[in-house]
Amino acid sequence: MTQEKWNELKAKIRTTFKEVQIFNDKLEEPEVGERETVLFAGPLGELKLEYLTRPVVIDKRTHGSRRIGSVPEVEYIYSPDEFSRTLKAYKWDDSQDDWLEINMKESFSL
Repeated sequence: MTQEKWNELKAKIRTTFKEVQIFNDKLEEPEVGERETVLFAGPLGELKLEYLTRPVVIDKRTHGSRRIGSVPEVEYIYSPDEFSRTLKAYKWDDSQDDWLEINMKESFSL
């Protein structure tokens, strides 16, 4: 999903639903990138949308030794100008008291 489509979706949610909360935060280590979260109450119940923006990995280097017990370290090289964007949808489940991810492929298959 492009940034323009995401902004249109957020605007549509704001005009359609009453209580909308929007949060921005950085992803925790070891991940790199940003996450924008939209919480709202829809016809299916409490819903959460996450829009993840991450830089594209252009190289992966492994550093380590052949000694017993040594742990190899992985170094990722990220692109400064290319990003991957992902949209995830979650529904609140009262029985599990947690967010359950909505599988878009199964939900909207014809």
